[in-house]
Parts: sequence; structure tokens; C-alpha cells
Amino acid sequence: MKLFFLGTGAGIPAKHRNVTSIALKLLEERGTIWLFDCGEATQHQILHTSIKPRRLEKIFITHLHGDHIYGLPGLLSSRSFQGGETELIVYGPKGLEDFIRISLEVSQTYLKYPLKIVEIESGVIFEDEQFLVEARLLEHGIPSYGYRIVEKDKPGTLLAEKLQEKGIQPGPIYRKIKNGEPVVLDSGEVVEASEFLGDPQKGKIVTILGDTRKCENALFLAKDADTLVHEATFAQNENQLAYDYFHSTTGQAAEVAVQAEVKKLYLTHISSRYDRDAAHVLELEAKEIFPNSEVVDDFKEYNI
Repeated sequence: MKLFFLGTGAGIPAKHRNVTSIALKLLEERGTIWLFDCGEATQHQILHTSIKPRRLEKIFITHLHGDHIYGLPGLLSSRSFQGGETELIVYGPKGLEDFIRISLEVSQTYLKYPLKIVEIESGVIFEDEQFLVEARLLEHGIPSYGYRIVEKDKPGTLLAEKLQEKGIQPGPIYRKIKNGEPVVLDSGEVVEASEFLGDPQKGKIVTILGDTRKCENALFLAKDADTLVHEATFAQNENQLAYDYFHSTTGQAAEVAVQAEVKKLYLTHISSRYDRDAAHVLELEAKEIFPNSEVVDDFKEYNI
């Protein structure tokens, strides 16, 4: 599981930061990629990476401000020309379906793949045997959501030596036990999978927040996360400005990380007023409160 930052800026594109888009690469887990927000020129950013639009399985939109959605029509259209045939599901606030449908209809864009649009409310919005995604409403000028992505615990490592000691040789039986299934041997003995598996492997928790002031739902979504992605539009000394514009400072983002007891904080959605040198200062501000903080740049990739 990896996070790849396609755009880390706020409001408008800057020379060294495009507007917001984050890819959660689940290539090992399910052979797909989930995208969080899709600001203007996201597909141009993708051209400079190894990301394949045809591998996009889901897109999660935090809110409907332009710097988070203006890249959607182009990306959805281009996916048809880049081998995308599988269903793509887009999640986001009420109004998202109108934006997408009208954009595609007015431009007479035909998609070669099934597109499903889910307008969300707070709660669990997706769950399968591998992952659970929960959304909560944050505190912004328009409805803005944060997402908590929970990877479910995986079975422990197969204790192959223990199986061989019992006289069970490698083959289909190993696969069944690895999947947690009981197995009946030729002798009639029932072998319980739990006897031959190590401790379950704890799944990862990733929290990706939309634009927001510091709020209780941000803390809820971030609780015990391995990775928290939090906006830091303004510097620590701009508390009033951040409040007035429904955003957060570096210090407020770091406070959320401390209170939620996360392991790693990535700061993004950086205002274009801050150049690269200033961004380094922003990172130092956050580190004073939460040492494991990092201001991210476009095209940075991180293992979770």
C-alpha cells in the first residue's frame, strides 16, 4: 500500500504545486488504484508517473470546490482511450452527479466503461472482505468530507514447517489453510486452519481529510491511523485567517495528529503564497508539535 501525491497545492495551480489529488496505490492488495480528489490537470500529472488510469477502481471526492474536481471530466474521458473497461465508482457530496453528468453530456463524451456515482452521507460508504471506508462531514465553507480507509486484518503467516511435521505436504491444502478454511485429511481428521497460522497481520489505517478547520470529526477519522493526510493551508501564525476561510494551520494539523495518536502526518493543500523555502518552515512548525510530520511535494510517494 502506497500513497502518491499528484497535487499538493491549495486553490490555484502554482509552478511547483498542482492542485489537490492523491493516489492510494493498492496494486499488491487488489491490483487497483483509488484516487482522492481530482483537481485541474490531474491527468497531466499522471502522465509523469507509472499510474495507469485503467487501473482506477474508485475516486473519492472530498468536496466540490474547483481545485478538487475540475480534473474529473478530462480524466474520466481519457480513461476510455487508455484501456479502461472496468467499472469506475466515484464517491462524493451531493451535487457531484450533476457536475459529472452535465460535463459529459455537454461535451458529448461517451465512456466505454460503466460509471457509477455515489453521493455520500456520513457513515460507512464502502465495505468488502478487504477494506472498509468511512466518511464524516468536516468543517468547511461547503460540505467537505474526510475518509478513513481501514484495511481489514489479514490471516497470519502459514506455518509450513508445522504442517510438514504433521505429514501434510505442500499443495492445495496449504492454500485452503492460508485462507482460514478447515481441511479434512484422507484419514478423516479435521485440521483447523488456526493451528497452522501465525498471529493475524494487522491491517493499515489511512485517513485522508478534505479541507477543514480543526474539528471533532477530523479527530474521529484519524484515531490511531498509520497515516494521516491533513491540509495545512496556512502557517502557524495565521490562525484567524485559517478560521475565516475554513482551513487549518500547520499547528492545528499537528495537534490533530497528536490527539488522534497517529503514526505519520503528511501535510498537503499548501497555499501558493509559500514557496519551497517557506514550505520547509511550515514543516518545522508542525514538527515542534508532532515530530513525525512532513510537508509533501508533488510526485512524492510513500509506503504505508
